[in-house]
Amino acid sequence: MIARLTVIGVGLIGGSLARALRAAGAVDQIVGCGRSVANLERARELGVIDRYAQDPAQAVQGADLVFIAVPLGAMRDTFAAIKGRLRDDAVVTDGGSVKGSVVTDAQAIFGDVPTHLVPGHPIAGTEHSGVEASFPTLYRDRCVILTPLPATDSEALDRVTRMWRSCGAQVTTMDVAHHDQILAATSHLPHMLAFGLVDALARLRENDEIFRYAAGGFRDFTRIASSDPIMWRDICIANQEQLGKMLRQFGDEMLDLAATIRRGDGDHLLEIFQRAKDARDRYVDGTRQS
Repeated sequence: MIARLTVIGVGLIGGSLARALRAAGAVDQIVGCGRSVANLERARELGVIDRYAQDPAQAVQGADLVFIAVPLGAMRDTFAAIKGRLRDDAVVTDGGSVKGSVVTDAQAIFGDVPTHLVPGHPIAGTEHSGVEASFPTLYRDRCVILTPLPATDSEALDRVTRMWRSCGAQVTTMDVAHHDQILAATSHLPHMLAFGLVDALARLRENDEIFRYAAGGFRDFTRIASSDPIMWRDICIANQEQLGKMLRQFGDEMLDLAATIRRGDGDHLLEIFQRAKDARDRYVDGTRQS
C-alpha cells in the first residue's frame, strides 16, 4: 500500500496511474501537482487526486512515492524543485520516454543519481492529453520498462515494480542506453513518420481535398500525429542521436523503395511487402491473418 502518492503532471499518464492505483486499492492518498489550476481542480472533481499543490516542493512533502509525468524538457527543473524536500525513504520514479535524458538531468541536479530514483517508462498512451483523457485501465496488460542503475536501491526498485503490477502492467528491466535505442525504433520513429506525413500533405495546395477523401488507413496511421507537440519536441531533442540513426536508416529504405517503383520491379516490391507482412503478423499480431 502506498500511503501518500504525489503525481507531478496530472495528465493522461499521471492521471491514469492515479486512477489505476485507486481502483486497485493500492494507495491511500493522492496529491497532484501541475501548472494548470483548472486541470488540477478538474482532477480533484473527478476523484483522480485528493488535493493538490502547484509547487512541487510542497506537493512532495510527506509522500512515500513520487511519480513524475512532466515533459522531458521540464524534468530537470522538477528535480531541482524537489531536491532536499523529499522524505529520506521516499521513492521517486518517472514516465519519461528517453531514459538517458532523465538520468543526465538527475546527475546535473543531485550530483549522483539518488539511489531511490527508479527511472521508468510505461509503454502506453493515446493521442489525447489532460486529466480528462486519463482512465484506470490504460496500463492493463501493457509493458512498463524500468531502467535501474547499478546503485539503485533494490527495495525502491521492488516498490516501483509492485506499483506498476498493481495497475495490471507487465514490468521488465532494461539498460538505459538499450531502452533509448529500442524506443527510437518502435515509438519515436513512427511518431516522426506520422507528423512528417501529415505536415507534408497539409502544405500541399489541394490539402483540403486530400484530407476530405482520406480513408481509414490514413486516419489509423496518422492518429498519433494528434499527440502533444511539446512532449514530442522534447523527446526528439532528448533522443536525437538514436532517433537520428533510425531516421537515416529509414530514409535509405524509402530511397530504395522509390527506386524499385521507378524501375517497375514488381518482384522486389513483392519481396519487400511480403517480408513486412510476415514480420508484423509474427511480432505484432502474434499470428498470421489473411
